[in-house]
Amino acid sequence: MKFTDCLFEEVKDIWESYLNHPFVREIGEGTLPKDKFKRYLIQDYLYLKEFAKVFAMGVIKADTVKEMKFFNKAAKGSMEDETAIHVEYMKKLGVPPIEAEKCKYELVSSSYTSYMQAVSLTGGVKEIVMATLPCNWSYNYIGHYLYETYKDNLDNNYYKEWIEMYADQEFDDVLIDWLEYTNELCKDLTEDETKKLKEIFVKSSLYELDFWNMAYEEAKKKCQA
Repeated sequence: MKFTDCLFEEVKDIWESYLNHPFVREIGEGTLPKDKFKRYLIQDYLYLKEFAKVFAMGVIKADTVKEMKFFNKAAKGSMEDETAIHVEYMKKLGVPPIEAEKCKYELVSSSYTSYMQAVSLTGGVKEIVMATLPCNWSYNYIGHYLYETYKDNLDNNYYKEWIEMYADQEFDDVLIDWLEYTNELCKDLTEDETKKLKEIFVKSSLYELDFWNMAYEEAKKKCQA
């Protein structure tokens, strides 16, 4: 069994809860209130900013130029490619990116990104991969589920572009590269290493669930600089 298959077995119940989450379900149905999506977009935009820094640490800790390029591409993808859909939606909702960056990090956003950055500072490349992989992998997992479930009713769905982005071939290809890299990187682990890496992967997966919970809650206060 590939290491990534083992990782999925560890989190499949958590990830199943993503698919049943009201925020995710209502995106698929097109019924999610736009104020909730706006709040999510702002926090996820701030998250991606910090997420890219974790990949930057991967560049520093990589042993080969090939690995350095891999992490550099991931950082660029977070800051440019993935944020592009956020920027388009934020503009529609009246939140220019420069204003989004002035918003406060909510507790979950701050805790999650701080956790990943702490892992990247104290750990090596394997730990960095475990901390970051649940984000891209689970979004692809969610994107495909939503597309397959709601594809016949997407034309009038406000969130169509969001769903399609995470289910498209380009995102699939990026994920495949990461899964292959993970399996190569983790092919000769000790028992202690395996346990430690699984724990990091599970914790980031739980943070992903916390993020969906935060996104669906009513905002307790307005965004402010």
